[in-house]
Amino acid sequence: MKILVTNDDGIDAAGIWAMARALQKNFEVVLAAPMRQQSGMAHAFTVWKKIEYRRVENKIEAWAIDGTPTDCVKFYLEELGKAEKISAVISGINDGANLATDVLYSGTVGGALEGFLHDIPALAISRDKNSEIPFEEVAEVTAKYFAEKFSAGEIFFHNINFPKNYRAGVVEFKSARLGKRDYKNAFIRSTENGKNFFEIRGEVYDIDAGEGTDIFAVENGYVSVTPLHFDVTHHEKI
Repeated sequence: MKILVTNDDGIDAAGIWAMARALQKNFEVVLAAPMRQQSGMAHAFTVWKKIEYRRVENKIEAWAIDGTPTDCVKFYLEELGKAEKISAVISGINDGANLATDVLYSGTVGGALEGFLHDIPALAISRDKNSEIPFEEVAEVTAKYFAEKFSAGEIFFHNINFPKNYRAGVVEFKSARLGKRDYKNAFIRSTENGKNFFEIRGEVYDIDAGEGTDIFAVENGYVSVTPLHFDVTHHEKI
């Protein structure tokens, strides 16, 4: 059984290697991840441009691809590893939460979504930016969670977020719906050499973070789990 691991923080990020090492204890693992930071790329993929790729020297098979997380997963599933059977795609561990409406922008979620679109079980794993839980522990907990869910034989797509600290010091998963998140003071403008620029930053402003949301779960020390899908049809309006 072979698992494809990707991310949006890049092939050199600590989180992806922690995830790969934890999974390797019980599964065959291959990495296909961006050469550089790809946060905020959502489900974007690259067209009309040559994409560099290279094998990374490591005990675990790993490929660095100069594209988005979606490029990485798509290229491996449909080309590099097309002769193999990939049983699951796990994206992460992202260094920073992917909660609420942020999942629409998240490259971590986008990479997992590409696996799900290939009818493969997928997980998007993120850890709060200020979390005191080590990547290695997040990886071990995730690997166990994955094994339990995979054994049920269903195709799933779960967005999982780890908190700053566990509630009561123990791991507790909590199913949650997506909240709604925005940012205040999001744009910083500047001028350099006669050219105008802006940067997107800002402070988190949660519009819907009530009980039952993924934001509420993580803020209260739970590991939030939100089942996702790709059908954005507004069925009631048809």
